[in-house]
Amino acid sequence: MDVSEVFWNSPIEDIKRGYIYDDKKEIYTCIICGESFEKGVIYKSGDDFYEAEKYMKLHIVKEHGSVFDYLINMNKAYTGLTDIQSEYLAYYKNNFSDKEISEKMGGSQSTIRNYRFKLREKEKQAKVFLAIMGIIKDEKENLKQDKKEELITVHKTANMTDERFAITESEEDKIIKNYFDKEGHLKEFPSKEKKKIVVLRYILQNFKSGEKYNEKQVNLVLKRIYDDYVSIRRALIEYGFMDRKDDCSEYWVKD
Repeated sequence: MDVSEVFWNSPIEDIKRGYIYDDKKEIYTCIICGESFEKGVIYKSGDDFYEAEKYMKLHIVKEHGSVFDYLINMNKAYTGLTDIQSEYLAYYKNNFSDKEISEKMGGSQSTIRNYRFKLREKEKQAKVFLAIMGIIKDEKENLKQDKKEELITVHKTANMTDERFAITESEEDKIIKNYFDKEGHLKEFPSKEKKKIVVLRYILQNFKSGEKYNEKQVNLVLKRIYDDYVSIRRALIEYGFMDRKDDCSEYWVKD
């Protein structure tokens, strides 16, 4: 499962609660990390037992703090918020008054009210933009246009989002066919950014979200794909596909 794709395709209400429910498979899935729990199964935490949806809510609190915490700390390329705006919203969510926020952040109460005004206008713009994009999406689906011309989903942990990610699904397929042989071995690591991103996305499929790997395990996987596995490992970190501890003792797929 591509957690980023699930996240970006989820309705606003599901993003707000942090999980989706598949009524056919009867599974609750965390759209932050991809962890799933099956309806009808009882899960244990400590001395307590929980049904699946309740356990999913507990999982989000334990693993991610809260949905708000996760969203507000996402890359600003996705939130569209400055550091100051994010700080203000964190205080505002916790019911601090304008006076209290001004004392904590510095500046006058009128400055704080101005933040609130600008963010309210930003909310209005976002609603209109979502409506516009929704109309376009509905019309394209009605026309049954070629899905291969859709842009690939940018992983939500990307360290940058720019024209390098303007890649269609058909372009992605072509790049994969050109750079990987039938055994899945990478012929060469491309120098062009777009191709590099596609290659790294494809290689990432060899790692499972939510699992921890030591450096030896990561190297073992990457050696089967490309001789210069160190360059691939470094690029997976650099482009935000994976993360690691400072001492390199653990690696994981970045959620």
